[in-house]
Amino acid sequence: MSEQVETKKEGRVDGVAGLKKSKIKVSGVVFMIYCLVAAGAFGIEEMIPLSGPGLTLILLIVFPILWAFPISEMIAELGSLLPSEGGVYVWCREALGEFWGWQVGFWNGASIWLQQALYCVLVAGYIGKYADLTTFTEYAIKIGMIIIFSVINLMGLKEVSLVSTVLSILVIIGFGAVAVVGFCNWNCNPFEPMINDDEGVVGSLGGSISIVVWMFCGYECMANMAEEVENPQIIPKAMVIAQPVIALSYLLPTLAGIASVGQWTKWATDGSGAVGYMDVLIQNIGMWAGIAFLIIAILSNCSIFNSYITSGSRCFFVMADDHLFPKFLCRVSQKRGTPAVAIIVMACFTILMCKFDFTTLVMATTPLQLYIYMAVSVCVQKLRKEYPVEERKKQKLFVMVGGKPGMIIMTILPFIISIIALYVNGTEYFIAGFSMMLISLVLYLICKWSFKGKVLDDPEAYLLNPKTKLALGDTISIGVYVFLSGVSAFVGSILLYLYEGSWGPEYYKAEYGHGFFSDFYGMIDACRWGGIALIVIGLIIWYIGRKTEGPALVEVNKLRKIKRDKLMAEKSNRSNA
Repeated sequence: MSEQVETKKEGRVDGVAGLKKSKIKVSGVVFMIYCLVAAGAFGIEEMIPLSGPGLTLILLIVFPILWAFPISEMIAELGSLLPSEGGVYVWCREALGEFWGWQVGFWNGASIWLQQALYCVLVAGYIGKYADLTTFTEYAIKIGMIIIFSVINLMGLKEVSLVSTVLSILVIIGFGAVAVVGFCNWNCNPFEPMINDDEGVVGSLGGSISIVVWMFCGYECMANMAEEVENPQIIPKAMVIAQPVIALSYLLPTLAGIASVGQWTKWATDGSGAVGYMDVLIQNIGMWAGIAFLIIAILSNCSIFNSYITSGSRCFFVMADDHLFPKFLCRVSQKRGTPAVAIIVMACFTILMCKFDFTTLVMATTPLQLYIYMAVSVCVQKLRKEYPVEERKKQKLFVMVGGKPGMIIMTILPFIISIIALYVNGTEYFIAGFSMMLISLVLYLICKWSFKGKVLDDPEAYLLNPKTKLALGDTISIGVYVFLSGVSAFVGSILLYLYEGSWGPEYYKAEYGHGFFSDFYGMIDACRWGGIALIVIGLIIWYIGRKTEGPALVEVNKLRKIKRDKLMAEKSNRSNA
């Protein structure tokens, strides 16, 4: 939905208008979604000793229904209605305004960019298990991985899809072998014990919910490339197919692994004496099968890395095209039609990040994904009011099942689960993620004042407030944002104290030794008093915004919807043609 950006002197077309459209089959999109969300069951190993094998398996059965299915349906519906490059950023911009769109776009981009180095570290770690790597060799492997998959991304979306397909098939074959061998050697009840008695019911659920939620994140990432797919309406179809594939690729190998290997207390992703999916093959076939599966583990992380370069490079690219990020990021390769500069910058950033300990960064960005799903839930309800289901069906657009009751259920479930996961992750995770929200607010102000935003493309629909130099309505949105942040922090001070108060002080002191995160009560106080302050400030800003911008904003929103309707009709006609 961005305007065409031309550099007349060079005769080039940059931005979304310059991207090449690729003819990709439904199967290709399915495998890309599989890479973005799953790429194997790695990570579930940590749930088994934490919560107990029985509860782990129950969560793997229940969460595809309560969490993954509603999210997939929401993403499919929004993607069908607004098939736009940038996905969640554009949906929130159109539904809630430029401010909220920027926030969600930044959360999406930051969570991918800051976690990309993780997959390079994991690949080097897997190789290091069977090869003696020096510091230089390890870093060289990481750089090599970054260069290889960045080059693939520079070639085009079709090449990325092909690589994702090949890698996905290999990963599915590897975990399929684990499932078959495990079921053939079933020798214990995989549901016993139901929970880890040492953790109790609350402790078992708390840690596992955050893991299983993370395992089913990423459905929204495919929408970032929607305008590069010749027929973007195949993405919702691919979502429907990908859901059961992902759910079964988690459940079946885990069920078979626990039933054949047992030793549930020793399951882990790494560490001395750790048990995992590889042991199913080693114990029942031989060491060679385990080594083959180790290669699958490496390919799994490569497939995620490859797909996330594609998705992550489009986040800030589209925002730059909307004049909300440095303009050089929306430069397009004129030969390949790919966002070349964004891909290269992302590669350089990842090369720098994979040298450091980025545990804190991962901790800070994980909650951002939960904020995204909460925002998407609001967008679905808002756009349902503006674009009735009857009109969508006439255009043969995807609509989630269940009518209005189904829509309400499927937007509320992820919203509630996101809130629960936000707090059960731990106090330090909550505060680190909360800090990223405040950073995001400050960065929006800087980018809006520096680059102006959509007003440069359409000064009528994206009118500026001459006093604040922000978009009309931003003062109201900022007030709501600050108020909700305060409520979140204040509620957190209560819930986190109740959840972790009995063991938190000793745990954080032992875990961090010194500093802010080592002081449990200090963190709780910061949430409490900081939350109260933000609530008051947010209400004041909101009140000022309503008085000064409210009436004019109504008329601007009407104009914006008229123009959006026209653009959607043009896209629909081109698609049908």
